[in-house]
Amino acid sequence: MTAVNKKNKPKRQGFTFEVLSYHIMLLPGMILLIIFSIIPLFGLLIAFEEYVPAKGILGSKWVGLENFSYMFLIPDTIQVIKNTIIIAVAKIIAGIFIPVIFALLLNEVRNRFYKRLIQTVVYMPYFLSWVILGSVFSTMLSLDGIINNFIQAIGIEPIMFLGSNTWFRPVIVITDVWKNFGYGAIVYLAALTSVDANLYEAAAIDGASRFKQLLHITLPALVPTIVLMTTLSLGNVLNAGFDQIFNLYNPLVYETGDIIDTYVYRMGLVDLQFSLGTAVGLMKSVVSFGLITISYFLANRFAGYKIF
Repeated sequence: MTAVNKKNKPKRQGFTFEVLSYHIMLLPGMILLIIFSIIPLFGLLIAFEEYVPAKGILGSKWVGLENFSYMFLIPDTIQVIKNTIIIAVAKIIAGIFIPVIFALLLNEVRNRFYKRLIQTVVYMPYFLSWVILGSVFSTMLSLDGIINNFIQAIGIEPIMFLGSNTWFRPVIVITDVWKNFGYGAIVYLAALTSVDANLYEAAAIDGASRFKQLLHITLPALVPTIVLMTTLSLGNVLNAGFDQIFNLYNPLVYETGDIIDTYVYRMGLVDLQFSLGTAVGLMKSVVSFGLITISYFLANRFAGYKIF
């Protein structure tokens, strides 16, 4: 038996003032997490009850999975899920495609002042809330707004952009991309900074044009980041953007614009069908959790991205 060398044993760090200060720093965030994220989970019981506010959660009748069965019997539910997936997938595709193109084009700007100016200008809309932008776009896209005034000036009949089931989805996707593409391009611009400048010099010596350099050097350098961002976006397939749609939609476009979040809002808070609204929201959360798990697995598999 060999004696254990006590000098080589790592010392356990005691609960020092420094460690205590870190816990105190985390305390406000943990309190908010418990109040707004942990305690409200008790309310999920409403999805399995015939909830009556006067009786409370513990006093309401337990009905098991009846609310979930009834949810899929309502024709609106299937349409709402369909709308959510279509809008969310369109946003994901456009939200990757447009920032990549913008990053590639901005990377070709050699004047640093103009490059930073352009990036700042397209970056600013990200910080505006949809409450403000909803009013702006509603005014611009109204029948007497600036867009329809221009359309009429070139001899085309005015269009009810926010009152047409044909136009509402494209308007939602385009306005969402306009708001977020500048912020989304930051990741790709950061990835481009890691490209070795010697590759461009060697390509230029070999006679490669700027376009060929972009095609064979710049774009391949972005592929790992594109794969990563695409796989991470899979978890948002059921998140079509409540804030945006709530501020832009109306009963005329429920057929194509009503999504799960707005449906839950109307069902639970407007129509006071608390149990059904909670059941729909719980279903969305469970499916979203599964999609997020799959997306992080794929991100680890194809891009080497890990959280833990």
